[in-house]
Amino acid sequence: MEEKRKRNGDAKGGYDRRREVRPEEGADESLIEGRNAVTEALRAGRTLNKVFVASGDTDAGLRRLAAEAKAAGAVVVETDRRKLDQMSATGAHQGIIARAAVKEYCAVEDILAYASERGEAPLIVICDEVSDDHNLGAIIRTAECVGAHGVIIPKRRSASLNAVVAKTSAGAVEYMRVARVPNLTSAIRELKDAGVWIYGTAADGANGLWDTDLTGPMALVIGSEGEGMRRIVSESCDFGVFIPMRGNISSLNASASAAIVLYEAMRQRRKA
Repeated sequence: MEEKRKRNGDAKGGYDRRREVRPEEGADESLIEGRNAVTEALRAGRTLNKVFVASGDTDAGLRRLAAEAKAAGAVVVETDRRKLDQMSATGAHQGIIARAAVKEYCAVEDILAYASERGEAPLIVICDEVSDDHNLGAIIRTAECVGAHGVIIPKRRSASLNAVVAKTSAGAVEYMRVARVPNLTSAIRELKDAGVWIYGTAADGANGLWDTDLTGPMALVIGSEGEGMRRIVSESCDFGVFIPMRGNISSLNASASAAIVLYEAMRQRRKA
């Protein structure tokens, strides 16, 4: 560790010209370490998913930087310094590590505009607190394969566009518009105002998938891995859709549910 500190500059001194970290094998390549590096990332307009700041640190400069990151839309989390040490690839994080998005997020209106440009009824996926990176990556991959126009995720309690999501999507993240919103119910209202119907997946839904018309403008809500859709989101849906099952297991994981419904939507739209 001492040797690594000498190479990268001590946390309290030495050179401080770090930019985005070039991590060692197995590290998360989306990490940005150090005050100057995070400052420059914010100045450049880089989208930061989450910023980890040393808890209990009263340094005014660090507090100010955390406030700037929060104002720019990042989720700021106070973290024990030992945890920061474990995350750090440089050993000189200076009390702050940011996790950058691998791609810029868009706005909900951009997704709607893209559907309009293609002359197609919107087909959108809304992920309600899907927290597993692999599930989100798989959902984005399927959404791209069926020709969906975009994916919407919440700012908090959700997986974000990180390196694991990008890898799991098998490159689909480069083609899929993803909006990250502070409030899903507000985003749903925006979609409804634009004439989009909201379909929520739920085991107790009133509409069987095979009997549901999915040919119009629609947004499909996929609930979290453990709890499904939150009540407030479920109540915002126009339709509750269940996937018919014949086995002993009564549920599918989030990405599998999304794939089944999205491919049924594509099948119906090809016939319409």
